[in-house]
Amino acid sequence: MLKMINAKFLKSTLEWRDSPKPPKPEIAFVGRSNVGKSSLINCLVNINNFARVSKQPGKTRTINFFSINDKFYLVDLPGYGFAKTSKKEQQNWQVALENYLLNSPNLKTLFVLIDCKVGPKANDLQMIEWLAYNNIPYKIIATKADKLSKTAQNSQVKLISEQLQLPPEEAPILFSVKNRTGRKEVINNITGILRTR
Repeated sequence: MLKMINAKFLKSTLEWRDSPKPPKPEIAFVGRSNVGKSSLINCLVNINNFARVSKQPGKTRTINFFSINDKFYLVDLPGYGFAKTSKKEQQNWQVALENYLLNSPNLKTLFVLIDCKVGPKANDLQMIEWLAYNNIPYKIIATKADKLSKTAQNSQVKLISEQLQLPPEEAPILFSVKNRTGRKEVINNITGILRTR
């Protein structure tokens, strides 16, 4: 399994052209505000508060690049949803997000985070539809799995798969920062992506 070592924050930007140099493969994460993106990244690299964590939704307001092993970048994208900011600022995030996803030549895949307990919301469904339309490769991660029983987890994975029309081999990865469920699977996915794309 790939070891997440030598993790470093590099930069924040709203412009995809301002990506770090030299160019390296990019693995990005996106999801609704408060779905747990920053916490998941912290769990992957085994460093508390590596990516900023806030109880106030919408704190990731830029495209944040982190170098891993000096070989690739993890990219924390702005959250979408109910952040308490002006419509103009939210529009700026949306434009930055779409421009990055459509134009970054180094993006290898996008992990879309969905709250396991809540399931896909309208803006999640809109995001998945947009990704499919634009042929952007993605994988679903169902976060906060520890808030559900094992039986409920399985039911939610099935429900999410049905709602997003996912084939069995693309079923969501159950993830819990609290008990580290899914960490190995996400890292193995990243390893495979870096080898093949």
